[in-house]
Amino acid sequence: MIDVLLKHISEKVTLSEQDKALMSNYFVPKRLRKRQYLLQEGDVCKNITFVSKGLLRTYNVDDNGDEHMSVFGWEGWWISDFNSFLTGVPAMFNIDAIEDSEVLLLSRENYEAITLAIPVMDRYFRILYQNSIVTKERRLMSSVTDTAEEKYLRLSQSNPDMIERIPQNLIASYLGIAPETLSRIRKSLATKK
Repeated sequence: MIDVLLKHISEKVTLSEQDKALMSNYFVPKRLRKRQYLLQEGDVCKNITFVSKGLLRTYNVDDNGDEHMSVFGWEGWWISDFNSFLTGVPAMFNIDAIEDSEVLLLSRENYEAITLAIPVMDRYFRILYQNSIVTKERRLMSSVTDTAEEKYLRLSQSNPDMIERIPQNLIASYLGIAPETLSRIRKSLATKK
């Protein structure tokens, strides 16, 4: 599991061999079965999680029982309720596995320790946070300016493999559209080909 993480980190910053050897000291491996919770709304998020294998989702449930997708996390992605992780307040989100998954957990204590012991990790996390902010800004702008079809096309072009792995109802929720609308869009796009 740690090899996937090391590869991901090496795409952003350079780790020495000594740094690589230290890495596994900070992470706890965990396996999740399909539909198993990693975090439930109301609990305090104690870890940020690197997905080594599989697919997870972050979502909340409204008062009517409807799920609202926030983030998907697959191989090479980090997933968490960052507000809860950083501040210790109860989580606003649920995180569970869409597929059987293998993850690496990094506790708050180990997060602080790794950035002190391996200073380049501070830069690595800063790069991740910057990328996350840009992605969220683009998603917010898209949610108010793009049509349903444009949202779907953007997602399918940026993450074509995920479109095949994620159930359509979850994609519709992530895009903020009805499943029937997504079905019509997919049908329309298929006939245009």
